[in-house]
Amino acid sequence: MHLGPGLRVREWLRAVPGWPVWQHPGWLVAYILTVTGGYLVAIGVTGVLAPVPVHDLLLFGGLLLCSAVTVELTRRAGDSIGFTSHIFGVWELPVAILLSPVLALLVPIPRVVLAQLRVRKLPIHRRVFSTAVIGLSLGAASLVFHAMGHGLGLAAQPALRGSWWVLAVAAAAVVQLAINLALVLPAIKGSDPAARLRETVMTREVAQNDLAELCVAVLVTFAIAVSPLTIVFALPFVTLLQRSLRHGQLVAASRIDSKTGLLNAGTWEREAGAEVARAVRTRTPLALALVDIDHFKAVNDAYGHLAGDKALKAISRTFRIFLREYDLVGRFGGEEFAVLLPHTKALDAFGIAERIREHLAHTPLDVADSADQGPVRVTVSMGVAALGTNWSTRTGGQLTDLLAAADRALYQAKRAGRNQVCVITDTTVVTGPSQVSRLERA
Repeated sequence: MHLGPGLRVREWLRAVPGWPVWQHPGWLVAYILTVTGGYLVAIGVTGVLAPVPVHDLLLFGGLLLCSAVTVELTRRAGDSIGFTSHIFGVWELPVAILLSPVLALLVPIPRVVLAQLRVRKLPIHRRVFSTAVIGLSLGAASLVFHAMGHGLGLAAQPALRGSWWVLAVAAAAVVQLAINLALVLPAIKGSDPAARLRETVMTREVAQNDLAELCVAVLVTFAIAVSPLTIVFALPFVTLLQRSLRHGQLVAASRIDSKTGLLNAGTWEREAGAEVARAVRTRTPLALALVDIDHFKAVNDAYGHLAGDKALKAISRTFRIFLREYDLVGRFGGEEFAVLLPHTKALDAFGIAERIREHLAHTPLDVADSADQGPVRVTVSMGVAALGTNWSTRTGGQLTDLLAAADRALYQAKRAGRNQVCVITDTTVVTGPSQVSRLERA
């Protein structure tokens, strides 16, 4: 049975209220619609003011073909294409610099559609927004380059010693990267308030990858400007760059626990050991907390292991809300987490742990797969060990000593009825801020 055009339109309109985009906060929905609307207006205005010469279409087609090959290589590598940076700018920057501005706005559309069909299906609003962001940033790069070219008197084709031309391309590439980042960051933070932007898009590895992509894009743009035939020779080098970036992503992924997105136990121990050694050497305060989900087996038995995994993810998001950028948090066992708090005294560590415990105790977790199952409430017990001057002098301040002390405090929290925080300072286990404060002054 085939539906007529009118029925298809009505079915489509009835599905609109159920689109995932409406699940975001109102301001984020407005932001997504504004960016997308601005992108469509830019295409219309640029298409009228700057028509596309026929000879531009041949080079545009060649660059689109290279971009499609890169998408296919991405699919075979098992990678995914979302908001993260990839090397498609190597093929898209030449479009912004060498061709009509409207093509710079249009160039991300084919590869985003291909990524949706061939690599990974994401919510359509994410793909559309991503396309708009990339297109607007490339359009800005085109505008900047042509404005600089007009002001500096640069020819459309670079001279053999076109240093100024190369610098203008590099400046346009930096503008493109900056605008892309500026437009994406509000969407990332709005869709996940617990997301740490420093860990998502501002790490050293991400910066190095972006710099490598920018440099290769500038070189490829210069080479294509001299002779379009160099596309054939650029493709193998871009393939090698893609493999190197993929290796970096795999190395980064090996540090992360797949179920929670936190550090895995091995990575946490290595990084925490370095932090403890630094604290002992510089005689600065430091605290460590072990977190255990109370009666977690009951959640798995009642709702299933998939619901248990959702609970782990929800608790992981809570850590990101209350912890600082430089705190280290990792999944230490099945339902146990470890948190390292540099530059933190016992009283402050107790306050952080208590806020986390209280938030979880009063926040139902939506872990059910069906609407007839209500949210689940879970609590956590926490044991905190503080690395003070006396403590580190007597024990040597090793990570294993801190873990053992925090484990004793955790055991005491469980014995006392669970859903509470216990702090150990030297050999004394205490609860409550007043007792911790007295021990710190002693």
